[in-house]
Amino acid sequence: MESPRPGNADHRIDAFLDLGREHGASDIHLTSGLPPLVRTDGELVATPHRPLADEEIVALVHEILVPDQRRCLEERGSADLSYQSARGGRYRINVCRHLHGIAAICRVIPSEIPRLADLGLPVPVGRLTAFRSGLVLVTGPTGTGKSTTLAALVHEINQNKSLNILTLEDPVEFLHSSRRSQVVQREIGTDVPSFEAGLRAALREDPDVILVGELRDPATIALALEAAETGHFVLGTLHTRGAHQTVDRIVDAFPTESQGQVRHTLADNLRCVLSQELVKAADGRGRRVAMEILVGTPAVAQLIRDGKTFQLQTAIATGRRVGMQLMDLALMSLVRSGEIDPNEAFLRAVDKREFIYFVTDKELLHLVGTPGSEPKGDRAA
Repeated sequence: MESPRPGNADHRIDAFLDLGREHGASDIHLTSGLPPLVRTDGELVATPHRPLADEEIVALVHEILVPDQRRCLEERGSADLSYQSARGGRYRINVCRHLHGIAAICRVIPSEIPRLADLGLPVPVGRLTAFRSGLVLVTGPTGTGKSTTLAALVHEINQNKSLNILTLEDPVEFLHSSRRSQVVQREIGTDVPSFEAGLRAALREDPDVILVGELRDPATIALALEAAETGHFVLGTLHTRGAHQTVDRIVDAFPTESQGQVRHTLADNLRCVLSQELVKAADGRGRRVAMEILVGTPAVAQLIRDGKTFQLQTAIATGRRVGMQLMDLALMSLVRSGEIDPNEAFLRAVDKREFIYFVTDKELLHLVGTPGSEPKGDRAA
């Protein structure tokens, strides 16, 4: 839901949002009984500010909530909105009730839409904009940059192709200006009641590209697959880790009797799964993206049809020639190049044994059943 346009008026919450931007934060947390907290480089830290009373936070958020959002907060206990500060910053905000009052979690949205080349993504990602139909999924836990990757893909298409791009977002984050393409952005709860309703309408709106902010339920997933199957290029997200888990999540969303047909439709139309993590940089400043890539080759399609998703990891490992990449390989490459913290990479790796020689925190080694092991210093360089 979009908050009302602030015009030239400041809101009191703007001062706290500015504080977060000054700290280079990705998120600002305003919680009753605590000082404002900011997340920088993945870590949540307190600011040198006194604790906020619940009444203060209620007053802050009520200034920017429209009546429908206040009603949503009262009835459901939370409300989502995008907010444009009069000072120029844009934010995605979740307001929620908790045991001791109200909290507002504010995600900072960069003012510039990033280019694919600036995100440090693997080369195969840039090739995805060449597709005219099919399904591309960007997956990962919350806060791993999925929206940023999708925005960069849409921006690339917008800059270079003459197409009709429709986005369905909850809420709208990056604002796209139509360049060579026409970009129509619709916000869930403001412009359309749900992703399902937005997708049903989209199929009658002559889109070439459809971005679905989140594939939340079977009806939305089914419509996204239908759109891909009928010649549209569909971009979507799921909160899954790894390519095989993504395929399983889609299939398992449907009743058992429908899963065979879903596997066939998915196999025919899945172009790529990008599963990403943000990992702390080696120097502690910022984070770097590590990405697992599954490409929808004929061999991968057959595994999906046959329900052999447990073999997808092997398919990725042997598919480097067509741009596939396992998450562990991505992490190892970043460790060897000195770009990410080796301890963070060790914690996120599936097979931790390959990362033992780079670990500098010995207490982590018990995770591979070697509590007394010493990391090999000559291989940690």
